[in-house]
Amino acid sequence: MLPQTSFRSAQPTTRAATTRWLATLRASGDRPWVAVLLAIIVVVVASVIAGIRATDYVGGDNDDAMRLVEVRDFLAGQGWFDMMQYRLGLAGGTLMHWSRLVDLPIAGLIAVFGLVLPPERSEAAALFVWPILLIVPVVIGVARACNNIGGRQTMLIGLGLIVLSLISNVRFQPGDIDHHNVQLALIALLVAGLTDPLGRTGGHVLAGIAAGIAIAVGVETTPLVATAGTIVALRWAWHGSRMEGAAKAFGLSLAVTVAAAFLATTPPHLYGMVTCDNLSLGFFAIATSGGTTLYLSALTASKGSPRVRALALAVSAAAVVIVTMVVAPQCLANPLASLDPLLKTLWLDRVEEAQSIVQLSQTMPSYLGFGFAAGILAVLTCLIRIWRNDKREIHVIFLALCLPTLAISLFQIRGTTFLNFLSIFPLALAVSDLRHRAQREPRSTRAELAFAGLMLASVPSVWALAAAAIASMAGTDDTVMTGVKTSACVTREALLPLVGEPSGLVAAPSNLGAAILRFTPHHVLAAPYHRNTAGMLAELNIGLASPTAAGDLLRRDGVTLLAYCTEDGQTELVAQRAPDGLYATLGKGIVPDYLAPVQTPGEAALKIFRVRD
Repeated sequence: MLPQTSFRSAQPTTRAATTRWLATLRASGDRPWVAVLLAIIVVVVASVIAGIRATDYVGGDNDDAMRLVEVRDFLAGQGWFDMMQYRLGLAGGTLMHWSRLVDLPIAGLIAVFGLVLPPERSEAAALFVWPILLIVPVVIGVARACNNIGGRQTMLIGLGLIVLSLISNVRFQPGDIDHHNVQLALIALLVAGLTDPLGRTGGHVLAGIAAGIAIAVGVETTPLVATAGTIVALRWAWHGSRMEGAAKAFGLSLAVTVAAAFLATTPPHLYGMVTCDNLSLGFFAIATSGGTTLYLSALTASKGSPRVRALALAVSAAAVVIVTMVVAPQCLANPLASLDPLLKTLWLDRVEEAQSIVQLSQTMPSYLGFGFAAGILAVLTCLIRIWRNDKREIHVIFLALCLPTLAISLFQIRGTTFLNFLSIFPLALAVSDLRHRAQREPRSTRAELAFAGLMLASVPSVWALAAAAIASMAGTDDTVMTGVKTSACVTREALLPLVGEPSGLVAAPSNLGAAILRFTPHHVLAAPYHRNTAGMLAELNIGLASPTAAGDLLRRDGVTLLAYCTEDGQTELVAQRAPDGLYATLGKGIVPDYLAPVQTPGEAALKIFRVRD
């Protein structure tokens, strides 16, 4: 799912709420906590309204439904260390790569609400509250970081930008329980700690802890954590004893947090396994060696000359490289590079968040402004101010954070979520400085226009609105503002006929897998997760095979039910690829003898068949 906005639910409240908030902000005077509280309230109100308007209490992403399934299994007694999804894939199930650190608070909320509410309503209440709770650390982190780099006015502008960002971000609306909102909250705290005034240890302890938990929650943030560690190390090498306490605090807190998370979430029998999509021995060894060597370098070489510190840093970097090459060399490669070509063509290339900017420019060019404009503007701002020696060090820091994130986003647009977020900090500082200039030159229209123009250009949703206006004039609706339409095949009503069937194994397009697990007691062959390659390949081969061969495959894999979705994009691709295959045959209305139709209401998009022995 694209890290897109959700204007359909949030836009009506945005303009009026933000206008009232900005007016109140100016009256907050010397009470910054008032501005922070108001920002939180505005975003919470917008999220609550979006949640009330939603037709389902679970978010629209497959990951939201799968996370709920995982939490349900945990509450039903599945072990803390047992991350198998036993109902997914071929016999034996699929070992998931997610973290119990995200499952735990959601499960806790469900258990608490379950004391006074029936099961489904307790789930709904927990899923309503959880994303809203995460708004708090995000706003506080942005406020603290912006105050660190530019003072009160930069903080107020940063709050304005994060409010506008969160209001239009589905990640913080009720029902979104995937880990991406947790990651954004952790990155906000990481940046807040990283920008603490030179030499202060408290902020760098916070940064190290946030970085360690971020690695444990999901490896998408690993490049940012590595960049943050490099920033602290280089600042220590440059400033010496002034950064000693901060470097030791970050290094030690990172190493301890990662070690604690590894021991707390990894089953003992998997201590020696290296996987590159979650916290395992690989990232444990790399992160703890990096943190420990930084701590030891700062402990022993802070009083030395710049040359001594540079040498100590080089030795530390060499140690981390050696650990990486010995323990986890495979983690330096793309974890999806070895994916089966069939899966790459029929699945991965269709995953929106995994598309490159080249693919996106062909499928949804309207997203380019929303996804990239603010990030590119932030990078250019940093470069210009570094060139002018204008607050150079802080802009080097943000260039180091934004530039790799931009590079990653060019190859996989899921990175734009972090790119847009990180752009807030250098752009808020630039807008604040332009505002100061406009105040010093009250008669300068140019200064006012520069301030207002940069403020508008710093808001991704402004680019989305512009794209929508252009699309409207062109007579198209393929914009970020249209959001993502939920397939008719994954609703509770569509899957209800499956509930009445004896528990068995369902062959269905991967996009239906999480919903089937959520709404029914059945097992499914496929769901869109890279660790379920065998199950996804089995389902695709069934659809591609001739009707006769498909019957043999269904019986071989023990499939008892087949779900055929007439509007599923992957199913259409399979039918086009194999015009004489099972899915193409079903699309023509021809049903093989070994499939017995299950009665579904009217002209339902989802057709269900029993597999005869």
